[in-house]
Amino acid sequence: MSEQSAVRMSDAEREAVVERLSRAAGEGRLTLDEFEQRVAEVLAARTFADVEPHVADLPAAPVTSGTVELRATVAGLKRSGNWVVGRRLAVRAKAGTVKLDFTEAVIADHLVEIELDTVASYTTLVLPVRATVDVGGVTGNCQVHGVPRAPVAGRERHFVVRGVQKAGELHVRYQRGVWDWRW
Repeated sequence: MSEQSAVRMSDAEREAVVERLSRAAGEGRLTLDEFEQRVAEVLAARTFADVEPHVADLPAAPVTSGTVELRATVAGLKRSGNWVVGRRLAVRAKAGTVKLDFTEAVIADHLVEIELDTVASYTTLVLPVRATVDVGGVTGNCQVHGVPRAPVAGRERHFVVRGVQKAGELHVRYQRGVWDWRW
């Protein structure tokens, strides 16, 4: 056992491991159940040795900004259900519809940053209940429907959206529903 293995982990180091697991799940290396189990055990870990078994079968963490890029050209771009969301998303779309539904997503971080670069696209962000949003950095047509625009104490998630929405619209809202229908 190395000297580093016995060292206690900081909260920031645990969060870095959770981000690594989130990337692995987003790449399809882990199932949602595996991801949830490993995250719970990593958050309860005290030392690096406690965490090692949960990342031993994963490739080394890449040296990148941690931004996941979603692209579509003359096509629709949709994410919904149990998808893994990292801290940063870059959305690039031209002449298409973008719908990112975060209501059932696995979101490892309190803050999610979304960078838009869309042209002739209608973009909809469906946020989880009690989430807040900041769209002050968006250039272009942007409408927020019923979602608080600033962080509120006690709220679970905060989304910061910035970038450009050219010749289209950005709509931010909570999930809508009647009886068992959700959209």
